[in-house]
Amino acid sequence: MNVRNHINTGVDFNLLLKPYLKNKVWFFVSVFLCVCLGLLYIRYTTPKYAAQAKIRILDEESSGPSLNPFKDLEVLTGSGEAKVMDEMEVFLSRSNMISVVKKLGLNIKIRALGNIRDSELYDKPPFNINFLTPDTLINSLDDVSFYLKPINNTSFLYGIESGEYGNSYSFGEKISSEVGEIIITPALDNLPKSYEKEYKVTVVPLSVMAEFYQNAITLVNSGDVSNIITVSLEDAIKSRGKDIINSLIERYNQNAVDDKKAVADRTANFINDRIADIYGNLSAVDQNAEDFKSGRGIADIAAQTNVNLNIGASNQQELQNATVQLDIASSMRDIVQSEEGYELLPANVGLSDATIANTTARYNDLALERKRLLESSNEKNPIIVNLDQQLDGLKRSMLSSLNGMENNLTLQVNSLSSQLSRINSKIYSAPKNERALRDISRQQQTTESLYLYLLQKREESQITFASASPKSKIIDDAYLVSEIPVSPKKSIILLASIVFGLLFPFSIIYVNEVLDNKIHNKNDLEKLTGDVPVLAELPKISSKEDTLIKTDERTVLAESLRILRTNLDYLLKSKSNSREFGNSIFVTSSVPGEGKTLVSFNLAMIYANAGKKVLLIGADIRNPKIYEFYSSKNVDKLAKSQTNKDNKGLTDFLSNRDLVPKQIISSILANNQTIDIVFAGNIPPNPTELLMNERVDELFEYVRQKYDYIIVDTAPLMVVSDTLLISGNADQTLYVTRAGITETSVVDFPVQLQKEGKLKGLSFIVNGVKSSNLGYGGKYGYGYGTNKKKWYQF
Repeated sequence: MNVRNHINTGVDFNLLLKPYLKNKVWFFVSVFLCVCLGLLYIRYTTPKYAAQAKIRILDEESSGPSLNPFKDLEVLTGSGEAKVMDEMEVFLSRSNMISVVKKLGLNIKIRALGNIRDSELYDKPPFNINFLTPDTLINSLDDVSFYLKPINNTSFLYGIESGEYGNSYSFGEKISSEVGEIIITPALDNLPKSYEKEYKVTVVPLSVMAEFYQNAITLVNSGDVSNIITVSLEDAIKSRGKDIINSLIERYNQNAVDDKKAVADRTANFINDRIADIYGNLSAVDQNAEDFKSGRGIADIAAQTNVNLNIGASNQQELQNATVQLDIASSMRDIVQSEEGYELLPANVGLSDATIANTTARYNDLALERKRLLESSNEKNPIIVNLDQQLDGLKRSMLSSLNGMENNLTLQVNSLSSQLSRINSKIYSAPKNERALRDISRQQQTTESLYLYLLQKREESQITFASASPKSKIIDDAYLVSEIPVSPKKSIILLASIVFGLLFPFSIIYVNEVLDNKIHNKNDLEKLTGDVPVLAELPKISSKEDTLIKTDERTVLAESLRILRTNLDYLLKSKSNSREFGNSIFVTSSVPGEGKTLVSFNLAMIYANAGKKVLLIGADIRNPKIYEFYSSKNVDKLAKSQTNKDNKGLTDFLSNRDLVPKQIISSILANNQTIDIVFAGNIPPNPTELLMNERVDELFEYVRQKYDYIIVDTAPLMVVSDTLLISGNADQTLYVTRAGITETSVVDFPVQLQKEGKLKGLSFIVNGVKSSNLGYGGKYGYGYGTNKKKWYQF
């Protein structure tokens, strides 16, 4: 069974939170830094304020009662009520926004340069900039910037780059720049008291600024059945946001008024032309009546037969109506044919054909749209080209309809004339004078009625022109929603800073914990070893600390080794075959560098400090480290023993049968404590074969009789098999793991070897544990009774 099955499956919140709690300082530092960054962002980010206005889109009926008399002409009623969504598109059109940018001078930005943040000036700029170059040239350039620095009330410095100024100029003097000639005039009331400030002037094309504010302004309809629109804008300058919204509403309303006045004016001109023509006809008819009566001395003529007169009058009336319709249709056709451009056409002024009236209204709508687009574009624009094609098609359609109507009216006039001739032949039987006078009277009445009708329409047109009203009503002029900036939002930024400050170290620790497959302390190892005991955890030693403990030393390392000694003795005495003396303790590890030699020597030292007779054997004959370990200043050789004059070691004993165990034992003095050592000896070419020699058992039989404890520093288990070859001589095997180095998967290997009977008395040690990962005793118990200085004491 895998030892991992021994891991407790319950949720231990203390263990879950431990990695985060022990790094709580980093959480505080991270939150502090993030909050500082958030405060810096709030401090140096330009705040924006929300401006808002409300308007109500008016339908045609509510836009003004003066339009009602024109319903019969269908001049301004169009196709119905204005749709709110369409009006929102018109409201935020590019041409409207360009007009607003041009009016408020939004494409010219003046900034006062600061050390960290520049301040844009809008309400009270210290100087005014006048361009002598045409607007078309200015708007064709990319962004252009230059710098100004006033010297006094009359002069200033001009430069292309900040701090690089050329000659000084006087206010009002022409200056050649990238945008052509400009004139700078001072605003004396707004000139700074200190003349150390620099100003940056940026000229942006109108179209670019118009597009920017088109995207910045938001329009919201209050509901599906509501005509109320909320206009909102966030801007860094309070007054500018309100000015932009108010100017845009004003431009929208003015466009609607201009459109209505344009149609009404065009209609009035057409009516005036017709009145002039008809007035001449009416004068001629009146003169004929006067001449006829005066020449014949006629004062009054009795009425002729009622039947003939009624029939003749009715026929004459129809003929006159047809003639008027024919005359109007001919005039309309002449106007359409003579129209070279795309000017507005007079709306239906009395023609009975509704198709012509609708086509004329559609033509005028497209012509107005084309005129507005030409204000911000040219005739090559694809939209304008498309409009031109539609207008040409409408014009051809009107000509075709007018020609057809004229032909029909001509046939009707001819037919009525024939009928009138037949009726007149009957009337001619009456006195000739009475008949002639009646003809003149009828013509006079017909012309007079048409003349009066046109006079009425002209007055209505003038009333409409004078009382044209906008399409919207302002409910609320632009106002600041709040004096508090809408961005940056301090509370949200600070909250986000705190959250990010907590998430940043949390994420790092979490990822580190997820990817971590190393052992860090005794608790981690105990979860993996199951029933195999973990005897102790040794602290990590800094480069300034001694690696060898001293007599009566009370450091964390010394106390940890004493705990190890106590636990070892307990295990050794609890065995059924325990010895009074001669207990052999093998110290091994998985790979080199995990601290087995350090543990071996210090374990020998801690037993020697207890008055025990200890022998340390260097059995790692492939890579002996005891020589290097005993080169420190705290280790001194004793006088050479007569039996080991040549520093013979374990490999010498195994390969030379003439040597006896006594001859390879050396004594050293370490921190005033004498320890016997069997060094590894010369590195042999056949280490495995040497360790299989029966002289290994001979050596252990000898030393068991002489020493209380035999500490054996063996080779790493996962590298070579040397330790397994001599493991039969072990009473207890200490397996050294190193915190942060040994992987958790490695622990299965020695546990499996113990189950297979290849290791005897297996137990574990965790070496190099950081102080923050030491167990409860490591944090509070080690060094008990010693006086330690606080961090603030020297």
